[in-house]
Amino acid sequence: MIVNLTDQLIRDEGLRLYPYKDTAGKLTIGVGRNLSDVGISPAEAQMLLANDITAATASLEKEFPWVSGLDEVRHAALVNLTFNMGVGGLAKFPKFLAAVKAGDWCVAHDELINSAYARQVGARADRLALQIQTGAWQ
Repeated sequence: MIVNLTDQLIRDEGLRLYPYKDTAGKLTIGVGRNLSDVGISPAEAQMLLANDITAATASLEKEFPWVSGLDEVRHAALVNLTFNMGVGGLAKFPKFLAAVKAGDWCVAHDELINSAYARQVGARADRLALQIQTGAWQ
């Protein structure tokens, strides 16, 4: 039994958690959200970002529990890396991770800078490597 507009719209539009093309060919998600014409609001983007940061942090700390002992700034750099490449991608940097775990910030910096990842993302890797090395926000 439908008792409110939300229930009615979910019934009529459907609930899709992945983007799809609607009958007019518009990219759509959720309960009929037309991404092609409407997009998302800044508040919605911030909500999605907060959820994604939470998920990246949880996967990072599950895979590498020792990171929770890092200072806020270096921890954030590792979350940023996880956000960008996933925890599986980060796990492919064992020398970098070993240096971070040991608190060898110069080696960690150099390992990140001298990687294919750094060549791909450029300034982002430079900033994160410096953040790891100095413990200061970049």
